[in-house]
Amino acid sequence: MRLKNHSLVRTQWRSPLGRLDIANSNQGLVGVWFEGAAHRPDMSIWPFVCTPVHRLAIEQLDAYFAGRINRFRLPLDLSLGTPFQQSVWQALLELPYGHTLSYSALSLRLGRQGAVRAVANAIAHNPLSIIVPCHRVIGADGRLTGYAAGLERKAALLRLEGSLPSLRPSA
Repeated sequence: MRLKNHSLVRTQWRSPLGRLDIANSNQGLVGVWFEGAAHRPDMSIWPFVCTPVHRLAIEQLDAYFAGRINRFRLPLDLSLGTPFQQSVWQALLELPYGHTLSYSALSLRLGRQGAVRAVANAIAHNPLSIIVPCHRVIGADGRLTGYAAGLERKAALLRLEGSLPSLRPSA
């Protein structure tokens, strides 16, 4: 993950699924990472500051977990990713609440059917957990696979959205 911008600030919030580190730049929300998730950047140099963007993100995350909203309306800054990663993250923003899609189907949507692994890698490095809904991407066989914050959290998010009924974790 490229971290060129040292003007990032962060705060923390305790979600029903564990602590989240929430970061933003001057352009918008740049990261929402679960404690212990893979691919978390070193945030030690980012000061703790609760900005209006942080407060808005926390308010909407709280409403999401309470079942009051199913779409986030936040200013996003996707600049931590490469242009390819950003295109994948933009495509994830189009996945509707309560629906899932396979990695291969998402690759087809992007016109990159031969790049399933590259798409999966971009999804794995999504810095905006929950907000950019990478948890809605599943294996072609319907199994839960590859969530940087753990399959238990992925299952919990899909259950919250009502899209878990027949899914089962990968072996």
